[in-house]
Amino acid sequence: MRELSVVGVRVELPSNQPIVLLREVEGDRYLPIWIGAVEATAIAYEQQGVKPARPLTHDLLRDVLAALQAPLRAVEITELKENVFYADLLIGDGVRVSARPSDAIALALRVGAPIRCAEQVLSEAGIVIPDEQEDEVEKFREFLEQVRPEDFAG
Repeated sequence: MRELSVVGVRVELPSNQPIVLLREVEGDRYLPIWIGAVEATAIAYEQQGVKPARPLTHDLLRDVLAALQAPLRAVEITELKENVFYADLLIGDGVRVSARPSDAIALALRVGAPIRCAEQVLSEAGIVIPDEQEDEVEKFREFLEQVRPEDFAG
């Protein structure tokens, strides 16, 4: 497993499909995952420090895990089958729960849990951005600083 960090979310045009972009912590591969608008908003809210008046679903799950004293130890993106990513939540002392990567990432951000990815998934779906395209990544980061969670509302 390789540890990943969340670069951020954006909307892919012209389809208006949200993407979460992850990057290897110790490497140069990026992993783009197409996600739903609700999950994009949840990730963007957390990254931007937006606190809704009432808990969102991922906030609720964080609070339930805390109340049960069952911490989220890690998120693992385990498989890619027919262009669908699969992930597991590693909870407490060895409990694994299957989850969509977008939900798992939103939860991991809320509790500070590491996000890891199977080497096979990174080999298959990871992309290396050449040095000459690094300015595109910088533009993406600038976009992330300006985007509002409401931009993902469908």
